[in-house]
Amino acid sequence: MTPGARLAAAIEIFEAIERERRPAADALKSWGLTHRFAGSGDRAAIAGLVFDALRRRASSAWIMGENSARAILLGMLKRERGLDTETISQLASGDRYAPAALSDEERDGLDRASLEGAPAHVAGDYPEWLEPHFTRAFGEDRAEEGAALASRAPLDLRVNGLKAERDAAAAMLSDLAFEPARWSPWGLRNRLSADAKSPAIHAEPAFIKGMIEIQDEGSQLAALLAAAKPGEQVLDLCAGAGGKTLALAAAMANKGQIYATDDDKRRLAPIHDRLKRAGARNVQVRTPKSIGSELDDLAGRIDLVLIDAPCTGTGAWRRNPDAKWRMRPGALEQRRKEQADVLDRAVPLLKAGGRIAYVTCSVLEEENGDQVRSFIARHPEFSVRPPSETVQALGERASRFAGAARLSDEGILMTPRLTDTDGFFVSILFR
Repeated sequence: MTPGARLAAAIEIFEAIERERRPAADALKSWGLTHRFAGSGDRAAIAGLVFDALRRRASSAWIMGENSARAILLGMLKRERGLDTETISQLASGDRYAPAALSDEERDGLDRASLEGAPAHVAGDYPEWLEPHFTRAFGEDRAEEGAALASRAPLDLRVNGLKAERDAAAAMLSDLAFEPARWSPWGLRNRLSADAKSPAIHAEPAFIKGMIEIQDEGSQLAALLAAAKPGEQVLDLCAGAGGKTLALAAAMANKGQIYATDDDKRRLAPIHDRLKRAGARNVQVRTPKSIGSELDDLAGRIDLVLIDAPCTGTGAWRRNPDAKWRMRPGALEQRRKEQADVLDRAVPLLKAGGRIAYVTCSVLEEENGDQVRSFIARHPEFSVRPPSETVQALGERASRFAGAARLSDEGILMTPRLTDTDGFFVSILFR
């Protein structure tokens, strides 16, 4: 397919997403099934255009003065990819399979490409109903924080210390231009260009041998800040597919015991193969039972409960840009209830002196600081470990990280703008 044909396809798919209110991945898959002539490179390029348009949907519509799929895709080429008007006109040329040629109004919008006077939610590319929540979280910086959450995420890897050293893993990936991560001693990063196709990491020998896992640096840091120690009894209460479970196993050098469970047994399905590939031998998976008794024998035994809490996912918008436009106000209240419930479930499982590592991939105060304050009010025998102490788990990087992240009385907030990671909140609660 020509570049113009790819752009036309992206406009068609974006129209379907808007019209049918369906996830972008589903719309892209449906298009691919009915357009089998498109090769893998074409499909990847079209997906990149669609996701970039979702990232910059509000600001692209603003500069074009129109909210149509075509306007958003054209505006994105200027806003996100930095193309000039002439280059965009060569893509939207009116030639065979390409979008219709640019109108005078479209050329004018692209030439100006100004966000002057745009509201914060437009400049920051987040839903207008979230404006009071972003104002509370970030104040005058909300547009900049939102814009950073709308950028394309890098590809981050975690080197599995049970099987490899970081330098050795990097050497095996030398043709893919990975660099050491800024904060995580386990991390490697590849900064992908706007139109780059993600490398097939799952086919790399280092991945097949269990030496690396795909994991955002912020998620790696959350596991590091939990400070699991060899020999401890640890419970990953919302383990899902096991990303943080694997990181904890490596931090503990396979010594001690990790129990991994999740309310939804379907989310646990991938964990077994991942544990085997990673060589994690100190993990016991507890599949949830209908009577909820799978953890009864752990009462009063656990040193650390890691809660990777269900949340709105606002911190992961770089990776799921369509999720922010499908999110509804009721979701926030539902997540808050679920967070409170899972925090309370952890309490009877802890031994005296035990701790909870409360983690969200959200930037909203309602899910972070508010949730911690409410927990302390319900359980006054707990206190928050000062974030200035928690960051010491990062060793020589601790001071620089503390200067970059946002530290509060309740915990640590990472954002793409502050720490160049996904948005994560971490609070360590001691009994």
